[in-house]
Amino acid sequence: MSNSVLYMSMSLDGFITSPDDGPDNGLGTGGERLHAWLFDGDNEVSDGAGLPVFRTAAASLPVLEEILATGAVLTGRRTFKAGGGWGGDHHDGVHIEVFTRSEPGADDVQGPHVHYATDGIEAAMARAKAAAGDRDVLVHGATTAQLALQAGVLDELQIHQVPVLLGAGRPLFGALGSPRPLDLVRVIDAPGVTHLRYRVGR
Repeated sequence: MSNSVLYMSMSLDGFITSPDDGPDNGLGTGGERLHAWLFDGDNEVSDGAGLPVFRTAAASLPVLEEILATGAVLTGRRTFKAGGGWGGDHHDGVHIEVFTRSEPGADDVQGPHVHYATDGIEAAMARAKAAAGDRDVLVHGATTAQLALQAGVLDELQIHQVPVLLGAGRPLFGALGSPRPLDLVRVIDAPGVTHLRYRVGR
């Protein structure tokens, strides 16, 4: 059975970018430290398409392998554009569902794996899960995560908590409207990051 899983690097004070993030500055000014755990290790991992070559610590390998084993991606349009659309291929040719409120334009990345979803977060998630089969759906983007939580279609959070206080930037969680109980199911302490896996209560 497919689960929807948010994977997100986050500062201790709750930010997923530094200030001034945008299409040409995806993590903001100085925000690269949030993803340093993916590139500062000794273990090289590559899926061969879409994503860069990772070099992570041994303790973080299980998390990275889970990311690359997901069967589909659900992302917000802003996150998709900030990542250059991953060249139309996130990893290994998986289905990419791009949640958006407007139709794509001529400058939006297209491709056989890319589908722009304008019919709501529930429908977008349902398509992503159908495409993933028995594998999980990787969820990207703060707004998309918030909407999925509010709609009750986000199953898990994998927070990669980086020991830094950014003080400002883009927060992961906004006003969710009501409390969301979480069950902590795994903790991995790795160099430069603590990987926290939560199951979302209903």
